[in-house]
Amino acid sequence: MGLKLETKEISETVEIVKTELENVNHSIWLERKSFRIALISTFAALAIVLGYILAYIPNIELFTLTIFFSGFILGKRDGMIVGFLSSFIFCFFNPLSPSPLPLLIFQLAHYSSTGLIGALLSIFLSKKKRFNSDKDLYKISVMVLFGCIGALITTNFQIFASLVYTLSFYGTINQFIPHFLAGALFTAIHIIGNTLGFIFILPGLIQLANKMLH
Repeated sequence: MGLKLETKEISETVEIVKTELENVNHSIWLERKSFRIALISTFAALAIVLGYILAYIPNIELFTLTIFFSGFILGKRDGMIVGFLSSFIFCFFNPLSPSPLPLLIFQLAHYSSTGLIGALLSIFLSKKKRFNSDKDLYKISVMVLFGCIGALITTNFQIFASLVYTLSFYGTINQFIPHFLAGALFTAIHIIGNTLGFIFILPGLIQLANKMLH
């Protein structure tokens, strides 16, 4: 009987410690609806401003990284909201030219999913003992992971954006490969640029945000 009581007390103590640890890693600020709305607006505005600033530099952008980062910090729903709002405003009022409707629809879906992917990665990494956003994230394993994700997101965008454009402009998929190869240099620049941004900028942003919010 005494052994059962001791076991029960130990289990209860473990649960209390786990709860306290979870509360330590939880941001009180993010529980406030008004603060989350302010953050959503800030992230969306930042993505749009960075998009406009770098619009005249071919395929160099921080738009994707900002949306991914917002999802990583704010979660699935709010990350998708940031992706949708910022892409709608930037792509519809693009300083070079507004996106045609089929391409605009794809861009809205792509950037909304980018915010979602950021949130899913945050959830995944929070369950890993080796990942601690309060400590130095400039570790090879973390940087490689972020770089691979940045490369995959950008490659996916380039392939499917070219496919949507080809179908809407030519009305056939036959011109996809020539069209895609014609922009291969700009595609490579875009992929390399975003990969480097995810490797060298994203870890620092996550650490900074967590220090400010916790």
